[in-house]
Amino acid sequence: MTTLSIALALAIRIFLVLLFLPFSALDKVLDFRSALAQAREAVPNKWAGTVLILAGLFVEIFMSAGVVSGIADRLCAFVLAGYCGITALVWKQFWVPGDFWMASDGKARALFWDFWKNLALGAGFLLVVFGTNAAAISNFLAHPTISSHPYRISQGQTPR
Repeated sequence: MTTLSIALALAIRIFLVLLFLPFSALDKVLDFRSALAQAREAVPNKWAGTVLILAGLFVEIFMSAGVVSGIADRLCAFVLAGYCGITALVWKQFWVPGDFWMASDGKARALFWDFWKNLALGAGFLLVVFGTNAAAISNFLAHPTISSHPYRISQGQTPR
């Protein structure tokens, strides 16, 4: 039962970050030109767009690795939650195209669902950060870089 619990905890964390590592990170590496074109929607300067892509790549690789490994996993998940929120606000602006009510297959509708998916994924990361109860929030604020020890099982341990 212990091995199954650890394997399940690991699988959940892998699935949580799978969008970023390997898929989004690999997409940025293999198709840097398209990633840069998307970044330039937010910043017109090519140099600033490159910095954004490299910063995103860093977040996607290292923060995802932290969540899976359990090393400073709460801080890494906090950064990924912010990353999800920022990407929703900057690149999923469903209110901009103006066709939300005109057609069910319009660009605004697709962006609407992507916007909320980004925010929902960010909320999932916040569960790693804070746990499932309010008392864990003060624990995170007091010690944001301490691991949640996701793969440790001790006798009498109750879910947080």
